[in-house]
Amino acid sequence: MFKFKNTFSGALVAGAVLATGVSGANAETLRLLTWGGYAPDDVVELFEKETGIEVEVTKSNNEDMISKLRATGGAGFDLAQPSQDRIAGAQYEFEIYKPLDLSKVDSSLFISSMLEGTKKNTTVDGKVYGLPHIWGTSGLIVDKAKAGDVKDYTDLCSEAVSGKVSYRLKRPTLIGFAFSMGMDPFAAYGDTAAYQKILDAVEEKLVSCKSNVKAYWSGGDALMNLMRSGEVTAAMAWDTGGWKLNQDNADVTFVAPTSGALGWIDTFALPRKTKAEDAAYKWINFVMQPKIAAMITASAGNFTASKGADEFAEADLKARFQDSFPPEAIDNIKWYPPVPAGIEDLEGKVLDRVKAASSN
Repeated sequence: MFKFKNTFSGALVAGAVLATGVSGANAETLRLLTWGGYAPDDVVELFEKETGIEVEVTKSNNEDMISKLRATGGAGFDLAQPSQDRIAGAQYEFEIYKPLDLSKVDSSLFISSMLEGTKKNTTVDGKVYGLPHIWGTSGLIVDKAKAGDVKDYTDLCSEAVSGKVSYRLKRPTLIGFAFSMGMDPFAAYGDTAAYQKILDAVEEKLVSCKSNVKAYWSGGDALMNLMRSGEVTAAMAWDTGGWKLNQDNADVTFVAPTSGALGWIDTFALPRKTKAEDAAYKWINFVMQPKIAAMITASAGNFTASKGADEFAEADLKARFQDSFPPEAIDNIKWYPPVPAGIEDLEGKVLDRVKAASSN
């Protein structure tokens, strides 16, 4: 694991502070609404020491972020980290974010393709609301010794893994199964009737597959325990979960599905009523420095959009990534586009019906 040296040059940090145009001398508090592992203690400590700004970390997820900010009209937090596909729709519906001032961001710290792509996907009425931070994929975690034939999402419904399967009753499962069934749900985002038709087909498949499911997991720890115990031999989950399991059991790892892993990017976004906007920009510029970004990769397990940060990443993690993602698998990643308003309501009804259906 990459260890940060105490001799880290303050010049890099100074550059990040200057990029915001604001001195770090004033005592401030940055209220950060983020995912687990994205603001590790060692990074927070370095930031607080260099800037004098205290950081309050609240761990969350996409649904919870939207709920919290919707309830307050965008108040209560200074910087949030929703996935890039969850910004435009929420902004159209609830107006919970404020546009970013890109002049306060050091764009040279970002992988340019990810920066431009995220800016495009989070633009509302000509204004940018998100910048890329951490990215990764969801796909399959497979015990290759016991479920080696599982290579795509619909293989989770095969008789060979009956009673040994787990996945979440969440929208990624609907989307993954749709791609595996030869459909393109993202292409149907703009056509409610077409999207509902896709959902109906996936619903039928998931209901017929219920007897294969040992458990619908909701927390990563629960899934890890099911895989470690052997109760589950194939699951749909994030790449980092598979790589963590691979550390203990070489037979278990993340597999990019043949129909394509589902790619996500978690962003930096400003809540509409942020009270520490300058501190938020300081944090963005600070954590996107390559060495700091590598510390976050060591904590979160995923790579960041920081240019050059992979040079400082743990060698074992890079090796697992390359094993799961040969070049053709990377080219086949299905990146989540912005979620149109109303789509999640349709998906929620399908997931409720799947949950309520009896097993065959």
